[in-house]
Amino acid sequence: MGRINLTPLRVRRRALANLETRRTSTRPIWLEVVGDIPPAQIFVRSQPQEHPLHGDFLPPRRKRKASKLFQPVHIRYPEDKLRERFFTDHPWELARPRVVLERDREEGTKLDWSRGVQQPGRPVTGEDVVQRQLHLLRTVPQITIDQAYDKARKEFYDIRRQEDIERRIASEEAEATGAYFGPSILQWSMQIENKQYDDWEEWSRKTVVEQMQRNAAFAGDTTSVEDDVVEDMLEEDNKTGSEVFAGEGARQAAQGRRAIA
Repeated sequence: MGRINLTPLRVRRRALANLETRRTSTRPIWLEVVGDIPPAQIFVRSQPQEHPLHGDFLPPRRKRKASKLFQPVHIRYPEDKLRERFFTDHPWELARPRVVLERDREEGTKLDWSRGVQQPGRPVTGEDVVQRQLHLLRTVPQITIDQAYDKARKEFYDIRRQEDIERRIASEEAEATGAYFGPSILQWSMQIENKQYDDWEEWSRKTVVEQMQRNAAFAGDTTSVEDDVVEDMLEEDNKTGSEVFAGEGARQAAQGRRAIA
């Protein structure tokens, strides 16, 4: 370790010396305050205290000597492990849009997790499942983490199924009265996929024609090859992609044998 820097503790002494030698003419306003309340002179930082865990359902930590003495203590909450487990099992819940703006400062104090996952006046999210599971672990005696997780998760699934049924009924009622919603997400994705396939098919046909023309020019028989290309393109309209490429491979092999002969 290097030498201890004592410069901050000698700021007032240095300022007084500068005034006596007239290196500075202005008296600092903090000079008397620092003299009355000097800075601390303890250069050894004590080890951080071990914070007790909240609840008996988390595994105890091993006590060991702090290796990073001058870094802040890592803060742990009981919800961390529960939250990590839920969102690992349900990653798509993180993709749902959420409103994080509170309507008043006391909104968090009005929640009653003994009533279940569903709270009045707010949509159900994955965080509600975590808080419900934590409430069960703290209030229900001799309940395990898995049992509390299963109970909160089943309540969450029931609410999600009810929401899906309500959306489907509302959509059917709207369509029965003449509403039109347009293509669904699946239909849009199929249209995009079909367009990409058509573009690829057009590019592949052009590539095949150019390659056949180069091979025919090398062999010296371009007229018959061009006629064959037009005829093959008319026949390939009713073929699949694998059949087209299989036929093209056989055709190129035959042209290679003719060129060698």
